[in-house]
Amino acid sequence: MAATTETPRRSVAAGARTGVQKFGTFLSGMVMPNIGAFIAWGLITALFIEKGYFPVAQLGGFGTHTVDGQEVPWTGIVGPMITYLLPLLIGYTGGKMVHEHRGGVVGAIATMGVITGSSVPMFIGAMVMGPLGGWSMKQWDKLWDGKIKPGFEMLVNNFSAGIWGGLLAVFGFFLVAPLVSAGTQAVSKGVEWLVSHDLLPVTSIIIEPAKVLFLNNAINHGILTPLGTEQVQSAGRSMLFLLEANPGPGMGVLLAYMIFGRGAAKTSSIGAGVIHFLGGIHEIYFPYVLMKPQLILATIAGGMTGVAVLQMTHVGLVGSPAPGSIIAVLAMTAPGSHFGVIMSVLAATAVSFAVSSLILRFSKDKGEGDLNAATARMEEMKGKKSSVASALTGAGAGAAASGPIRKIVFACDAGMGSSAMGASVLRNKIKAAGHSEVSVTNSAIANLKDEWDLVVVHQDLADRAAQRVPSARMVTVDNFMGSPRYDEIVESLDEQGAAPAEPQSAEPVAPASAPAASGSAAAGSSAVGATAAGTAGVAAAASHGTTTADAPQDGVLSARTIVLSGSAASQSGAIDEAGRLLVDAGAVEPSYVESMHEREASVPTYMGNLLAIPHGTNEAKNLISSSALSFVRYPDGIDWNGKEVKFVVGIAGKGKDHLSILSKIAKVFSDKTAVQQLLDARTDEDILSILGKVNG
Repeated sequence: MAATTETPRRSVAAGARTGVQKFGTFLSGMVMPNIGAFIAWGLITALFIEKGYFPVAQLGGFGTHTVDGQEVPWTGIVGPMITYLLPLLIGYTGGKMVHEHRGGVVGAIATMGVITGSSVPMFIGAMVMGPLGGWSMKQWDKLWDGKIKPGFEMLVNNFSAGIWGGLLAVFGFFLVAPLVSAGTQAVSKGVEWLVSHDLLPVTSIIIEPAKVLFLNNAINHGILTPLGTEQVQSAGRSMLFLLEANPGPGMGVLLAYMIFGRGAAKTSSIGAGVIHFLGGIHEIYFPYVLMKPQLILATIAGGMTGVAVLQMTHVGLVGSPAPGSIIAVLAMTAPGSHFGVIMSVLAATAVSFAVSSLILRFSKDKGEGDLNAATARMEEMKGKKSSVASALTGAGAGAAASGPIRKIVFACDAGMGSSAMGASVLRNKIKAAGHSEVSVTNSAIANLKDEWDLVVVHQDLADRAAQRVPSARMVTVDNFMGSPRYDEIVESLDEQGAAPAEPQSAEPVAPASAPAASGSAAAGSSAVGATAAGTAGVAAAASHGTTTADAPQDGVLSARTIVLSGSAASQSGAIDEAGRLLVDAGAVEPSYVESMHEREASVPTYMGNLLAIPHGTNEAKNLISSSALSFVRYPDGIDWNGKEVKFVVGIAGKGKDHLSILSKIAKVFSDKTAVQQLLDARTDEDILSILGKVNG
């Protein structure tokens, strides 16, 4: 009976924790990308307000000046930044998280309503109206998706966003702003009551365990940062910024492990301490607490002590220190508060160290526990791999290189075609080698999540991809069609001990759910990455809810879009030539050619095997009226960023038509015999006979 009653309770608790974590992560996702703006505002405030280091009335917004014989107050930039800039950034980011740029614009418009309808900074209002604007606009867009007549897309999209954003702004002004203002004032009074009764340190009983359970984002970015920012506006500083960000409690735990710990926990605690205290990555100490849960008492004691010192010395910060490094904390400390802030951090460290030392000193287990297991539990609670776990266990990027590889993703800029073709080529090689347990898909870099074992990316995009997937092993290539790195990947699969099954056909099967990138272009990438040979086009169509019958039937490639001997002598000229063929065919607007150049500037579209596939950016999809291909051959070759190109295939995919188009192109150009036939072809009909399947 006990088991049957306790299991549901644990499940409910775990589900509730996960829900709060997701909510906190969502709040954090709106604030963290804009922390730079908060820091800029904090520094300007610390420097130029009336109580700042270098008071400047024009910037700080204090004092008056004469205009037309009348004394008027200085506006400054401190007030407008906190009133308008910061909430609008949060609102735009929240809307964009839900519905890309379009959602961000509507979210920002809606946020303007709550800003002007309230007398307090509307950070919480922005966190409401931004996502609401993005979500509601997304629902409206679904209603007329595919029902707009060609040529009216821009008109409908612009006016629908404008009308709906305006209505939400009015709604926010009259209804949401008063409610949020009342709620903010109630919470502010609650904080003031805690301060006046010397009870603010009690908040550490909630905050410190919440940090270890990854619930802190909901508290920090949902409550403390908005309230702290409001306090700065009136008092010039706020101690609320340091309630969660104080590195002292975690540092005390790590110091205790350095002295009284044993085994891997002792040896790794020094490096973890540097990362935690100087780097500001607090999650580095969470596994040490999870290994010995009693240590949560030490962090609570340290946190309460730090808050008590802040309260006694009446000090604070001018902005959120992100990350929670001692360097960031001191940089954001208000004028005249440095002594109190430093004492708060030192006192929190000392008390946490003392309690942690007693717990470790009188425990039989002094840190010999399994740090790997504790780190795994931390990652399980976090919901993803930890980017700093390698400092504890040697895992992370390095571990992916020696650990099992089961999930491979190709990443490119917009996810339109480059990574898709590369994925199809590698998948064929892996399938042929018998590693059916390994999945290969592709995604736009912006949609990558830190859940992959191996990431393949163009060398020009490696830095961007590394930021999205810090825990994965990364392989860089300079072409997607014929890179020798593919054979190295297959060899690593053989060496990792994944026993190959009997060699299979190179014909791949599309995964049922590939990561979706922004817009339909990314969807095309995922589909093409799931296809490359045999019935690849059918598999891709099936994986995205379409069938072969849904593919373009009117001939995306025809004699009028084929040139056997191109006249261009440069890469730029070749893009123009391929683009003009699409324009002349009536498939795209003339400005689509400009977007092809923009895409090329982002990352080269050289595919290997003498092929380049220039195409427009994801934002240029509305310039396509019908799907089409252009084929231009350059017998003498074109220099394509140092690579020789003899085939330039311009692509314009309407809707999801490019799902089938790109997969079939990948199949042809991964076949060296077909490539040679294209080189030898003498007539347009020869080209059509070789590439004819793109019309099927």
